[in-house]
Amino acid sequence: SLCREGSDIFTSVRENSPTGEFISSINITAGPRANTIRLCLSGRNANWFYLEGRTIRLNSSVFRVLDREQVEGSVLIAELICYENDIIQGNYRILVEILNENDNKPNFLLETIQPFTISELTAVNSVVFTVKAVDADGDMISYIIDPSSDAEFFRIDLPNTGKVVLNKPLDYETRTHLQLIMWAQVESNTVDKFNTSAVLNINIEDGDDQYPHFLPCTPVSPGVPVCMNPTYTTNITQKHQDVGLDFSPGPITAEDGDKGINAPLTYTILSDDQGRFTINNTTGEIQVDDRLKYSVASVLVRVLYENAFPPAFNRTTYKGFIIQSSSPASIVSTYGNQVLQVQVSDRDFPDGRNPNIHYLLHPPSELYQVTKEGVLIAKTNQLRAFDRQILQQVIARDEESGEEVSASVDIEVLQRGQAVPSGAFKEQQLFGDVDSTLAGGIAVLIL
Repeated sequence: SLCREGSDIFTSVRENSPTGEFISSINITAGPRANTIRLCLSGRNANWFYLEGRTIRLNSSVFRVLDREQVEGSVLIAELICYENDIIQGNYRILVEILNENDNKPNFLLETIQPFTISELTAVNSVVFTVKAVDADGDMISYIIDPSSDAEFFRIDLPNTGKVVLNKPLDYETRTHLQLIMWAQVESNTVDKFNTSAVLNINIEDGDDQYPHFLPCTPVSPGVPVCMNPTYTTNITQKHQDVGLDFSPGPITAEDGDKGINAPLTYTILSDDQGRFTINNTTGEIQVDDRLKYSVASVLVRVLYENAFPPAFNRTTYKGFIIQSSSPASIVSTYGNQVLQVQVSDRDFPDGRNPNIHYLLHPPSELYQVTKEGVLIAKTNQLRAFDRQILQQVIARDEESGEEVSASVDIEVLQRGQAVPSGAFKEQQLFGDVDSTLAGGIAVLIL
């Protein structure tokens, strides 16, 4: 029988192949009795094939595209039946594997792109969230942050993980909401690179990192969230007793610098009022509770959080030089002829500069004076060459918290024409230049 010449068919075809795509030839030769042979297709996926002579071809169309992801097991299964004189003489299996093509966009898992909240105190370089997308073709996916969104705050170190890392500090007082556009792109060797995007809404949670401040708030400088506390004043007479006082520029009131937390505040009188005043610890209202022997009182009340870090000098002893001169005032210099500037840093402030620091000499000196900027000025015409004086203490005091720190200064008087030593171990790098205009102004102040 001619039907017995056939065999099972095992082959493959790419998904999205056009109609008429060659599948396989049939190994049943024509002969004198070929007109008695009849072939037909049967089985689960027989409708995906048609016969053209002794050839099997793909039966797809514009409206019915072969999609690997839609076929069970990604294999087309059918049966070739051979009839001879209308009697079945042979049955052959047809197994056609559907080869994958990159023809699907990835999709983000919804649970990974929902709005979420992160604290402004979250550490930089920590993983803050993870996104995940899936691809129906099973290809690897890489993740990209769109630069048009708030991309500066985040980065992805390993593109295939979807783990997003905090790139710069967050500040609730500056931004309470961020928006990020994430892209998921399929990695494949095809020309088309399928991708998809998702918008992530991120809420910033306020952290306890700000001092309370009295109202009205006057910023120490534009863009710096640190207030100069006002001085409240009022006039009272001997007739005032057991009554609340009306202050200018307004009632004594303060607020938490962390507006998202708005922690309750406690008001306390710190100065020595000799029991003449009482303050409501909750509202800040001050009352007179004793007859006064004077007519005007000034009130300054501070509400402070405990400082996390005290101010600190960058060294315990500073070296200074002054050149003998008839000038009534000169600025003390240090190695490399740099202006000597004794300054402290305070880690309670982002830039290390505490605007409430005040410098003074202890014990006070008749020959030297220190400015608000930490610059030392000497009465040059009262100094003699080769004199040497050690200022026992230069004190830096935080006028808000009352914290103090001290350092000493070793000053040598050089004779006229003598060069200031350049120093060693690059000590001059520890001191910054001071604007010459500022220096001139400082020198005038002591005259």
